[in-house]
Amino acid sequence: MKAIFFSIVVFSAILFSACNGSAPKNEHEGHSMNNDTTTQHVSSTDTADVKTVTAAFTNIDAQAAASIKEMVNHYLHIKNALANDNAADAATAAKALENAIGKLDKSLLTAEQKTAYDANEAELSEHAEHIAKNADNIKHQRFHFIQLSEVIYLLVKNFGAGRPLYHDHCPMARDNQGAMWLSETKEINNPYFGAQMLKCGTVEEIIH
Repeated sequence: MKAIFFSIVVFSAILFSACNGSAPKNEHEGHSMNNDTTTQHVSSTDTADVKTVTAAFTNIDAQAAASIKEMVNHYLHIKNALANDNAADAATAAKALENAIGKLDKSLLTAEQKTAYDANEAELSEHAEHIAKNADNIKHQRFHFIQLSEVIYLLVKNFGAGRPLYHDHCPMARDNQGAMWLSETKEINNPYFGAQMLKCGTVEEIIH
């Protein structure tokens, strides 16, 4: 019995370390998910030493900026729905994101801005579409949310979002390879595990 108890303690310590340690991170992360664990973990939301970055473009047309802000707001709605394990709500928000993408008037962008936006528009639409069409499959939604988050991250790094956003990272998502997402609050609410490990993650950057 002592051996079994010791094994459980060691395994729990390893899981805790994985969630709060410094797992390798990447701005463009991969595609598979691991949702098997049900252990809760403590998050790190101390932003005192977190890097702050500023969006690359500062001279964005007000109407175009409003369109991009709308896209980001729908993305955040998806994120919150997944954190709440609500696939139907995530699908609704993803459909709204699709519509917002179609409303951006790219003629309002400078040549450089248009090039940056066009580089990611197709992926943005593709992953939003997958999430919108899978209201009954949250695992598939989360698979595409990894990639959607990477594209939204680039969008925000270029154009901003009209407010500060937190770049968060979960080392246990994507089969322990890690995955990122953006949040409007520094509190960790993990969209990849929801109630299974809602507080697993750390704040990596603050984007203005």
